[in-house]
Amino acid sequence: MSDIRNFTMNFGPQHPSAHGVLRLILEMDGEVITKADPHIGLLHRATEKLAESKPYNQNIGYMDRLDYVSMMCNEHGYVMAIEKLLGITPPLRALYIRTLFDEITRILNHLLWLGAHALDLGAMTVFLYTFREREDLIDCYEAVSGSRMHATYYRPGGVKSDLPDSMPKYQPSRWHNKQEVKKMNANRQGSLLDFIWDFTERFPRCVDEYETLLTNNRIWKQRTVDIGIVTAERALQNGFSGPMLRGSGVAWDLRKKQPYAAYEHVDFDIPIGLNGDCYDRYLVRVEELRQSNHIIRQCINWLRQNPGPVSIDDHKIVPPRRINMKRDMESMIHHFKLFTEGYCLPAGEAYAAVEHPKGEFGVYLLSDGANKPYRLKIRAPSFNHLASLDEMTQGHMLADVVTVLSSQDIVFGEVDR
Repeated sequence: MSDIRNFTMNFGPQHPSAHGVLRLILEMDGEVITKADPHIGLLHRATEKLAESKPYNQNIGYMDRLDYVSMMCNEHGYVMAIEKLLGITPPLRALYIRTLFDEITRILNHLLWLGAHALDLGAMTVFLYTFREREDLIDCYEAVSGSRMHATYYRPGGVKSDLPDSMPKYQPSRWHNKQEVKKMNANRQGSLLDFIWDFTERFPRCVDEYETLLTNNRIWKQRTVDIGIVTAERALQNGFSGPMLRGSGVAWDLRKKQPYAAYEHVDFDIPIGLNGDCYDRYLVRVEELRQSNHIIRQCINWLRQNPGPVSIDDHKIVPPRRINMKRDMESMIHHFKLFTEGYCLPAGEAYAAVEHPKGEFGVYLLSDGANKPYRLKIRAPSFNHLASLDEMTQGHMLADVVTVLSSQDIVFGEVDR
């Protein structure tokens, strides 16, 4: 008779599949999980506390760093809360630009998730494929903000600036000669919108490639089908949102149910799962890649035909143009006051939520009439999902813990904020 013993095992925090500094204490009967206890607190950024000491605009950069894979979506929730308290609405062009970049961000998030999820389960190639496509979209971030990740592009009242008319181009170097560089720059000859349009033409074939490698792969299905099942009822009780909730068969999407930005003007479908297992959550996210691509194309068509302002014209909230600031004393004063003291919000409270790639990302803002938040509370989807890890892994094998954790799409910056 083989002797099966009980173990208590540490998983992480330096584990490549912990998706951040997560420490899991696993109690096991042989190789079967009986209890999984997530320990957080090894990162703790204190973002909500830090925000109380900074003027409103200076906190936008903190939002980027919460879920550092879904940067602009984090900003969106925060600036929407500020706009609610100020009682302002950005111009329609700014709303379409936000919608465009929210969907670009959703693709960026899901590509990293898909590559890392495949890598966690032992499939190497998908990771290389997804990063190939991410590179183009990261270039779009850089084109509008100057930063490849932490953009700080959304501002109360609109966005920082309009979309550029040209894309940065590769230059010849010791690694790439002129012929190679010309080929690399082939889709960078036009504007940013032309570059994104070219991406949307190619991207559905790329998603087909991921699906060819995974969707009907026998090993992939053995690792994901019937693993980490969550019923629709339990998903709602546990506070799930985003693909975790839709994977359990609940068609809830804030873009449809509580439209914001320009989502009421675009057409898309909400993919849902049937069984609520890891495989369904994978299929939901893959279909979301296709739906995001469809939304981006609609935004590009509208933006090409409708030029206009991208922020409100109130210089007590939005800085004047730099050329005016250099020439006009009043603009100079507005600029100086805005960047030293910021602006004051009326006393009150507001909650704004966006359909973040991981779920409902909400910002609760409490103002006492000063130029900085009195309190800031962030409702981060990963935190709620991680809380159900014990329930999702009980009765599964040790190797399945990686599958379940990875299927939750955890990023620790927003869990341990």
